[in-house]
Amino acid sequence: MYDEDRENGDGAPREGEAPLEKKEAAGESARESAGKESRRESSVSGRHSGRHHYAFDPAARLKELVEAGMEIWTVAARYGKMNNSGLFFCTACGFAPEEHIVVKTKMGVEMGRALTAPVPYDKLEERDAPVEFHGEVLRPAQKEDISRWQYIQDELCEKEFDICQDLIKKHGLAMKLVDVEHLFGGDRIIFYFLADGRVDFRALVRDLSREFRTRIEMRQIGVRDEAKLLADYEHCGRPLCCKTFLKDLQPVTMKMAKHQKTTLDPTKISGRCGRLMCCLRFEDEVYTWLRSKLPRKGWNVQAGRIRGDVADVNLLKEQVLVRTESGELVWVHSSEIQKAFDPRKQD
Repeated sequence: MYDEDRENGDGAPREGEAPLEKKEAAGESARESAGKESRRESSVSGRHSGRHHYAFDPAARLKELVEAGMEIWTVAARYGKMNNSGLFFCTACGFAPEEHIVVKTKMGVEMGRALTAPVPYDKLEERDAPVEFHGEVLRPAQKEDISRWQYIQDELCEKEFDICQDLIKKHGLAMKLVDVEHLFGGDRIIFYFLADGRVDFRALVRDLSREFRTRIEMRQIGVRDEAKLLADYEHCGRPLCCKTFLKDLQPVTMKMAKHQKTTLDPTKISGRCGRLMCCLRFEDEVYTWLRSKLPRKGWNVQAGRIRGDVADVNLLKEQVLVRTESGELVWVHSSEIQKAFDPRKQD
């Protein structure tokens, strides 16, 4: 990942100042169109910014509000192109779940969506485990905020995608541009791309900085993240898990598919990204727990008058198929099993 700050040279407001009004003049840059939210100036001008970060610390801001004796509320929210989710704090609670809210994170000012109703901060303080906040809720999104957000998504992002695509061709870079994220406050523009290896795109970033007059971030992603950004529905007909509730994309193995007795045909157990479906992993924990409660194939079991060896296992029903000494096959629930052991381990 690489980013670069540009010196604020077009009269954008600093924090605490009134936002710029959107100008409709032809040829206006994207920075002027969407840079209405507050931002800090950077001392970096046209060069690599190193590890410089957006100057907002949620923990420090929360401490400041607590020391000021403000009434604080907390809410879970989803934000960003990658559908990040986390806890936010606020001093007003005039919004309901599923409503849009304007939030401030370490990245900048973003559009988010409340997942829960606001809860008093005092209730979280009673928890033993520390709570990490992703930022602050600035306000419920107004009609003009929603309209501007639609304008950013429908017009600015498309324009920025096309310009970046042309510059990639101009520089002859071996990379595939996937998507563009223009933060609601105009604090930065993030370009997501695919590449087989490392790509030297410093010249590209300089050109993009000159074009858009804001901070540029290039973020290399994998095919699973590409599906998370662009795809909508999975084979099951439901929205993608990675797009709705999964926060971290953990590795998925074929062993998990075997545990669940699903087909091993890659075309049927692969998701939109072409990799094994994520549900194989987060459901594997349940299958592992169920397996621990049931005897394995070949084990000897006793359930009342039924005695024999296990011929098959149905994990979801928590049943085993017992072959009795007379050759009869009987399904037995795990709660009926009185004794089970592996005869190969008996002396």
